Amino acid sequence: MTLQTLLLAKAANQARGLAIDAVHACSSGHLGLPLGCAEIGSVLFGHALSHNPARPRWLNRDRFVLSGGHGSMFLYSWLHLSGYDLPIEQVAKFRALHSTTPGHPEFHETPGVEATTGPLGQGIGNAVGMALAGQMAAARFNTPEHEIFNYHVVALAGDGCMQEGVAMEACAFAGHQKLDNLILIYDSNDVTLDAMAIKTQSESAAQRFKAIEWDVQTIDGHDLAAILKAFNRAKRSKSGKPQLIIAKTIIGKGIVEVQGTAKGHGEGGAKFSATARASLGLPADQHFFVSDEVRAYFAGQKDRLVRSCNKWHKTYKAWVAANPEKSTLLDSRDTVPSAAALLEKIPLFPADAKLATRAAGRDVLQPLATALPLLIGGSADLYGSTLNYIAAEKDFDDTNRSGRNIRFGIREHGMAAIANGVAYDGLFRPSIATFLVFADYSRPAMRIAALAKLPVIYIYTHDSVGVGEDGPTHQPVETISGLRVIPNLDVIRPGDPEETAGAFAAALARTDGPTLLALTRQNLPTLNEIPVTSRREGVLKGGYIAVRESAPLTHILIATGSELQLAVAAARTLGASTRVVSLPCTSRFERQSAEYRESVLPSSCRKRVAVEAGVTVLWHKYVGLDGKVVGIDRFGLSAPAPTIFMELGITSEAVVAAAQSL
Repeated sequence: MTLQTLLLAKAANQARGLAIDAVHACSSGHLGLPLGCAEIGSVLFGHALSHNPARPRWLNRDRFVLSGGHGSMFLYSWLHLSGYDLPIEQVAKFRALHSTTPGHPEFHETPGVEATTGPLGQGIGNAVGMALAGQMAAARFNTPEHEIFNYHVVALAGDGCMQEGVAMEACAFAGHQKLDNLILIYDSNDVTLDAMAIKTQSESAAQRFKAIEWDVQTIDGHDLAAILKAFNRAKRSKSGKPQLIIAKTIIGKGIVEVQGTAKGHGEGGAKFSATARASLGLPADQHFFVSDEVRAYFAGQKDRLVRSCNKWHKTYKAWVAANPEKSTLLDSRDTVPSAAALLEKIPLFPADAKLATRAAGRDVLQPLATALPLLIGGSADLYGSTLNYIAAEKDFDDTNRSGRNIRFGIREHGMAAIANGVAYDGLFRPSIATFLVFADYSRPAMRIAALAKLPVIYIYTHDSVGVGEDGPTHQPVETISGLRVIPNLDVIRPGDPEETAGAFAAALARTDGPTLLALTRQNLPTLNEIPVTSRREGVLKGGYIAVRESAPLTHILIATGSELQLAVAAARTLGASTRVVSLPCTSRFERQSAEYRESVLPSSCRKRVAVEAGVTVLWHKYVGLDGKVVGIDRFGLSAPAPTIFMELGITSEAVVAAAQSL
């Protein structure tokens, strides 16, 4: 055994000790993965990964994603040992308020954490997205003289992640797309949280992954030499396939009372910390112990990594000098045009245009895609309906890594998790599309995008009962409100082509969270009663006065999306004292000043009616106790759209009647 191997073995046991001490200190957490995968962490962070603790966001670093985020002490231990800005004091504050070691890894919170993981399987999807971005970056920016992107993406996942459907959606996509810069390490310990894995699974992971075009190796996950050999083989593979390493491990290894059992998964083993620490060779009187020799080894490893990164930067500087246009394009990832600047790129629609907002979105997208060459798009087998294909570009696939259109297949959840991975990576701006009702399939990843402040754009169409004959299974009457309650997710439902232009500009200018554009299948008239500037710029504020009263104000009609035309028509009947407010995005509206919101919805006017072809519950916030909501608190119908609107009472006459009854 070499000196390096001895030190890595010691590091593995000392990382186990950090996890035991941290979980014991707060009586909370998961020991199974940090202890069972300690040798894997030692090889990766102590030798095999190309990264730079001094520059956590170095462009060409290998990305490491801990998909089993419950094992967060694994990641925190190795980031600390590697020399990231994660001092031992923070490790000791594991799961404490305002520490940088929260219960599950969170993007932006801890240097070196590449993705917010916790919901199982998401991290695998994120890793696929990062690998996709890496392939795109290499195709876009590498030259024969200078290779500046050649990083690998490494994900560590357990049985829980592998059982989740989102993981298999993403893995099937990765295999089909031949993402050979992706390495997935499967912590195969034959245990899940409740019981031995045999209780819930019986398939052969190796055969399953081989069937979806992955290369597979199976190793002893505690054999340092075997881990390194398998990892190097995966990294150097020329097969053109993503790589799976099945590492057979013992969950909770080091705590003999629980290791290898379901009790080893969580904090159950922490009560045996004293005997466990003794068996690992850790001093009884010194918690959170790391030996001087292990610290010295990782300090040397950090120096080696910094030198490697500096060598890359010399190549990068030469690339910049030789490729100013490519360099400018790469730098543009950090500079997003304002919404006003983006609106200038979008031609006005003809005054007599009558378009579905999905069709308007198609027309708006093309000039914006030209203005934003790092914007990419995808659809879940629905380009012909979602109309978000970037027409001047081609498909992304293994023969054309520069393509900007990604065919995800019927994999809505995987698509959304992959889009998050692209956003985490930060090189490209992802947008994806499906029918709005299928947001329920992608919602868990959308929630994480909002939590992690990822600027993903969802172009989701067929937004209401206007879908018509497809019937209630495809009519998202409750979905739009369900999405509006997700914190930090902007949901914009534009009411005509010009509002659609404003919606796209708002979405693309936003960098601190995701935006969903809910677009119609049915044609909508261009609302020429409302000035074009008001429609475009009003959306940026979430809500605005669409039709201003010309007599003392008595009534306010509030509408969004395809129902805005109904409010405008109702106002003509109700007369000069009626105001129409378009409220395409409630969250953007709530971010405006109190003065602006009061100017749009003055509290003195209590006769208010809101209209939307969906559930009514959220609209009571805007109409108050005295107002009324014209909506649909039931599932839809299968019939032509005009018939459905009449049958369910979503008409201008219904709005008039509601206003007159106040």
